[in-house]
This record gives sequence, C-alpha cells and structure tokens, in this order.
Amino acid sequence: MRTTTSADVITATRGSKMATAMDWLPWSLLLLSLMCETSAFYVPGVAPINFHQNDPVEIKAVKLTSSRTQLPYEYYSLPFCQPRKITYKAENLGEVLRGDRIVNTPFQVLMNSEKKCEVLCSQSNKPVTLTVEQSRLVAERITEDYYVHLIADNLPVATRLELYSNRDSDDKRKEKDVQFEHGYRLGFTDVNKIYLHNHLSFILYYHREDMEEDQEHTYRVVRFEVIPQSIRLEDLKADEKSSCTLPEGTNSSPQEIDPTKENQLYFTYSVHWEESDIKWASRWDTYLTMSDVQIHWFSIINSVVVVFFLSGILSMIIIRTLRKDIANYNKEDDIEDTMEESGWKLVHGDVFRPPQYPMILSSLLGSGIQLFCMILIVIFVAMLGMLSPSSRGALMTTACFLFMFMGVFGGFSAGRLYRTLKGHRWKKGAFCTATLYPGVVFGICFVLNCFIWGKHSSGAVPFPTMVALLCMWFGISLPLVYLGYYFGFRKQPYDNPVRTNQIPRQIPEQRWYMNRFVGILMAGILPFGAMFIELFFIFSAIWENQFYYLFGFLFLVFIILVVSCSQISIVMVYFQLCAELDIVEFIPSLLYFGYTALMVLSFWLLTGTIGFYAAYMFVRKIYAAVKID
Repeated sequence: MRTTTSADVITATRGSKMATAMDWLPWSLLLLSLMCETSAFYVPGVAPINFHQNDPVEIKAVKLTSSRTQLPYEYYSLPFCQPRKITYKAENLGEVLRGDRIVNTPFQVLMNSEKKCEVLCSQSNKPVTLTVEQSRLVAERITEDYYVHLIADNLPVATRLELYSNRDSDDKRKEKDVQFEHGYRLGFTDVNKIYLHNHLSFILYYHREDMEEDQEHTYRVVRFEVIPQSIRLEDLKADEKSSCTLPEGTNSSPQEIDPTKENQLYFTYSVHWEESDIKWASRWDTYLTMSDVQIHWFSIINSVVVVFFLSGILSMIIIRTLRKDIANYNKEDDIEDTMEESGWKLVHGDVFRPPQYPMILSSLLGSGIQLFCMILIVIFVAMLGMLSPSSRGALMTTACFLFMFMGVFGGFSAGRLYRTLKGHRWKKGAFCTATLYPGVVFGICFVLNCFIWGKHSSGAVPFPTMVALLCMWFGISLPLVYLGYYFGFRKQPYDNPVRTNQIPRQIPEQRWYMNRFVGILMAGILPFGAMFIELFFIFSAIWENQFYYLFGFLFLVFIILVVSCSQISIVMVYFQLCAELDIVEFIPSLLYFGYTALMVLSFWLLTGTIGFYAAYMFVRKIYAAVKID
C-alpha cells in the first residue's frame, strides 16, 4: 500500500495555505538562508507519494485547452471512455478560476507493471460508435488545435519533441534537441481529412528509493510522457479480455473522423515503465525547461543593463539641474532676481492645489497600493518556491486572498491622501476605494463569463464560486478598506511645504511636446522597456497554457519597474513644472481583449500609483528646499 495519498495531502494542506499566508515570511527568510546549503529545494505543502510494486497509479484528466480559442473544456465534454463512477476532485479557488476540472479516468496503471495494449470501454469486443453529433464535435475540437491534459501523481503529461539543429549535415552529426510540450494533441488534419489520436502510449519514469535490506522497495513517479497515435479500427485486433494487438511498423493507417456520419473506433492505451536517476525533488525540471531559455536570459540581462543605465543618466541630469535651480532661487545677492520668480518656483502657489475629483484620485491610488502590496508579496513568496506549479491553483488563490487582506493598506493610504486633498466625506471615499477598481474588474469578468457560459466551457466561473468571491469582496475587503480608511483619514495629512493661492494661476499655451498625452507616451517608454520581455513570457504562459517559473527574474524586473516608474515620473513632473502646470472567432477575441484590458488596467493602476507617490514626494522635497515668502 502507499504511505500517503495525494487526496490526504491536498485536504490537509489546502486550508493551511490560505489561512497562514502571512506567516510565510519568517519561514521564507529561514528557507532563503538554507538555500545555499541544500542542493534540492522542497516545496512546502507537497509531500512525495511512495508506491510499492503493482500499486495503482491513478491517471486523472484536467481539461482540454487550445491557444486558438482560449476556451477550456472538461475532459468528458468529448465522448471519451468513462469509468463506472465519475469522481471530480475538490478544487481550490485558483483551480476553478483556471478552468481545471480534475476527474478520474478508466486508465488502469500499476506501478512498474507493463501493458502492451489495452482496450477501453469495450463490451464483447465491440468498438465504440460515435454519433454524427459526437463526430462533428470531435472534428471541431481537432481543427481548433485542442490539447488533452492528464496527470499522474500530480505530474502533468508531456509529449516529447525531438528537434534536429543541423538539418543539412549527415544523420550521424545531427544534434538532437529534446523538448516537451504540455499535454498531447487531440488529433491532426491532413489533406482536408481529420484524424483522432485514439491510442496513447504512456511512458512513466520512476525513481527507486534506497531502503533497508529487509524492507520492500518503494518507487516514486518522476516523469509522465505520452506518445499519441492514430490507428484505424481495421488495424487494431482486440479480444474478449480487452487486450489488443498493435500493428507492426508503419503499415497502419490513421483513424479518420468523418463529421458527416457515424464513426467506429477503439480507444486503446499501453503502459511502459522506465527507471530514472531523477530524484523526486527535481522531477518538475523537465516541465520547467520546455523552451529555449538562452534568449530569455540574454533579454532579461539586456533590459536590466539598459534600464539601470538610463535611470542613472536621468538621476544625474535631474540632480544636477535641481541643485543649480535651488542655488539660484536661494541667492539673496540680487534683490530683483529674488523678487521676480521664474521656472518651477513660479508655480509654487498652485502646485499643491487639490484636483477636481480628489475622491476618485485617492480611490484609484488606494487600489494601486493594494495591487502593489499583493504583487510584491506574491512574487517574493513565489521566488522562494512556495507557489510552484506543483501546487495547482496556489498562485491565483494566494493572489486573490492577499488582495482582499491588503485592503487595509489601500484604505489607509487613500484616507490620508483624501484628507490631504481637503476631502471631508470619508465614508463615501472609503466605499469608492473598496468598490471602484474591484467593481470594474468584476463587471468585465461577469460579462465575459456570460459569453463563456454560452459556450459551455469549463473556463466559466460557476455561480457558487462567483457568490463566494462576492462574499470575500464585501465580507473581507470592504471592512478592511473601511478600517484602514478610518485610521488614515484621522492621521495627520501630508505636510505641504508651501501654501496654495486662493486664485488659480492661468496656464499659458503649451508647446505640442508638452501635451499631456505626448507626456504619457514618453513616460511609458522606460517602464515598458523594463517589463516588455518578461511580459512576453508571462503572456505566453497565460495564452499558450505554459508554466511560468522564473519568479526570481520577475522580482528583479519588478524592482526595476518601480525604480524606472519613480524616476520617469519625477522627470516628467519636473518638465511640467518648468512649463507651468497642465483572435479567430468573436468569443475568443472578446476573451483575449477583455482579459488583456483587465491586465492593462491593473498595470496602469500599479505604475500610476508608483509614479504618483514618487512625484508627490519629489515635489514636496524640492519646494521644501527653497525659500518662499
């Protein structure tokens, strides 16, 4: 028997992950100190499962995905063979939002036990008959490039791809580059004909654990591969014991699916085990090195160097210019010069004038603080390995809960800023902070979810989950925002170094390059240069169903983003002060642009908050350094 079960581990650790998120930081520091002394990194909350000879290794299905449609579907949305009793795994919030619907399958796999060919859902040696409607659905999914995702011992199945770099050289000199892609293709098309992969050759790798002489050997699954094949009905020979014989060589023809008529076929599989030197702690390395990382490393290092270089130049220019300005403003030798103000000192009586809509500004900046704290903690914890892909849905679950709990910091910063901007209706301001940005996000997601529901996709958030999210929003985030807003509004407002004139100064006509929209485009170049390479990989992971794992690089890039946003905001505000203040179908395309719009909105809110606070501190600093009568 097995020493532990995956269900026990998931049940025992799911609650602790959510409830003790804030208790991770001390353990994170401890793990960080131990990383230099350990060669393998252990992921908290994920325990290894030891198998004995002929123990059952359960094969589960996760979902069907396509990078063309961006609509995931449940495994049994297609007419696959089903077990006697279908059991869905209890999923966390992140798995539900990702569209995962983990369910058992009829594949019978035993530890270190070979199977040459086994027939699924075969009764009395009769093939499976697909109706015209089922055949049309399968053909549609194949033409849409859908992949099937299975897991064994929480390890996703992968298809081995062997690429040869030296195509023009002799066969002996060809360098073979082995890569893996997630899942396996449902089928393929050739000359306007559609073929289904109806035979799966499972290749599982195990690591034999060292045991005492009188103890039975235990095994751990360290890799899960599949070779999908399409074999037509006539070339498969099945007997009454559900065994089958595969055709030899390449003499067989693929199994065609004609969407205009009924189709008969066999669903078959084989199992092959191989011993591996890969240890359990390193078994995810295969899945996390699926793409060429040399370009990634080079691009990241290049972005770091360029951004630091530009940031250094901007810092030198702004510091030298400011020192000269402040020295000139504080000269008392020439009375006429001191009486006649110029440059950014000229607008000292208007620079701290409250904006037209202080409540909206403070609310947006409060939500930006929420996002900033959530992203910072998530990236830092993920960098330490605690939110690895082996913990399914943990990243998204942690992000959702952290955003809720960070409401107290967002409310505090919004409340204090709102009071600084001469606001008085703090209750309304707190409600606006707690509902403005989350309300926009929820509204867009609800509209998109309605379209996904219409497609019967597993990516649609179930109604109970949506109710749970609303309860989290109004039961956790809203009270915390009110709490933080109350204390922030009661705290002493930010002390501005100069007084604001009662009569606003008339703004002269600006040159075209000082236009606010031109300034926004110019200011966005540097932060975009810091993030665009990493955003490319993040977007690829989201839209192409890949794993993203370089959180160490992401943390570094995030710090660079904060620095670059702060400095470019300071430079653009200085210039303004000197100028005197002033996809394939409709549903997939809608999903792509809708979710991308949410990412852009969040990124805009994050970078805008960083830029505002950097510029605000900069303006307070420079006006505190000059003598104003």
